[in-house]
Amino acid sequence: MKHSTLALVMATVLSGAVLVGCDKKDEDAAAAQQQMPPAVVNVQAVTFGSVPQVQTFSGRTAAFETADVRPQVSGVIEEVLFREGSNVKSGQPLYRINTDNYASSITSGQAAIAQAQANRQTAIANNANAKAELASRQASLAQAQNDLQRLQGLVDIDAISKQQYDQAVTQVRTAQAALESARAAVGQTQAGISSAEAGIQSAQAALDASTLDLNRTIVRAPIAGRTDRSSVTAGTLVSAGQPDPLVTVSRLDPIYVDISQSSSELLKLRQQISEGTAQAGMNTVELVLEDGSVYPVRGRLALSEAKVDQSTGAVTLRAIFPNPNNVLLPGMYVSARLTQSVITNAALLPQSAVMRTPKSETQVYIVDQNNKIQVRPVTVNGTFDGQWVITDGLQAGDQVVIIGGAKVKPEQEVVAKPLESANPAPSANTASGSANAKTPQQAAKTMNEPAGDDASNDNSTEASAN
Repeated sequence: MKHSTLALVMATVLSGAVLVGCDKKDEDAAAAQQQMPPAVVNVQAVTFGSVPQVQTFSGRTAAFETADVRPQVSGVIEEVLFREGSNVKSGQPLYRINTDNYASSITSGQAAIAQAQANRQTAIANNANAKAELASRQASLAQAQNDLQRLQGLVDIDAISKQQYDQAVTQVRTAQAALESARAAVGQTQAGISSAEAGIQSAQAALDASTLDLNRTIVRAPIAGRTDRSSVTAGTLVSAGQPDPLVTVSRLDPIYVDISQSSSELLKLRQQISEGTAQAGMNTVELVLEDGSVYPVRGRLALSEAKVDQSTGAVTLRAIFPNPNNVLLPGMYVSARLTQSVITNAALLPQSAVMRTPKSETQVYIVDQNNKIQVRPVTVNGTFDGQWVITDGLQAGDQVVIIGGAKVKPEQEVVAKPLESANPAPSANTASGSANAKTPQQAAKTMNEPAGDDASNDNSTEASAN
């Protein structure tokens, strides 16, 4: 019993000592906190304006025109008249096919025309003879009819015999039959002339076809452009309409760039424009090559397909670029930067200002009028030149914490200092990330300026938004 009482007394003394020690530590911590100065954060005042939405798309280059060259006549290739991979002009000879068969056909055609012309002359002579015979028969009939008329009065008074009158009637009938025969002969000779003339036309058509085939033995470039590898060499037998081309000619200046955009993004863009939260942007396009360099000339949108690819759910946009030095070749992988719209009331904040919660919600810290930290949920609509585009959740003049947000917490009192090295708002005239403007308004104003001669008349974005 004595031992139990002693143990209880000692436990009570020790617990009291522990409690006294803890209270002393808490008081020391509170005192130290009161002695620490408020945290210093760098803030930036919120300003609203028009901010361009620059979208980056993957794309492939495609030739402006492509022509597969095939022979139009059959024969053996005698000579290849161009250098593979060279630029050719429209109509320039590329191949020469053996002409022996076609030269022989021309000789035969010329002989056929000469024979047809001779036949026509013979038919004309026969027609003239037939017409002369017709005139003679007409005269004979007229004479016979006059004789019959004269004998008609004599037979009535029995001055001549009935037999003489009947003979005159027979002569008239004979002359009429001869006249009809002469007329038929004239028609036959006239048909002979027509047949001879048709023969001349047929022979001439055959000669023209042979001449055309002879001309086609020189295979020419249908368009101007660059050739690829020739699929045939001298001595190769080719045929008209063969499936395999002899060579392909591609026009590379200008050149197309085909880019794809998801139909959902395009629908969202149209909704923003229709609701007035965004305006149509530019239809000029900037190109980034595979090595990361920027193509020196801006292009413009040429079309937007009116259908969605069922396999990918994307819409194809086609841009056209000048390519005088043939830097761009068909099939190259490129990135295209396109300003499809302009957000009319947005703010730009550096990435360090925006925080993301475990629920993927975005928020920022602001310093209120009492110099205390407040949490403000915000809506982010993409980025521009490395900065977040804020479309909702802030008000003009709000002091957003840019640097120092990680060391403070809500309702904590801080010292707010303006951010001296704040990144200026980007310039949107090139959509390439160059920082030449100080505010979103200046960025949008710069963006609306023409981007070179190619874009001087391109102030609409129907191709990108529609």
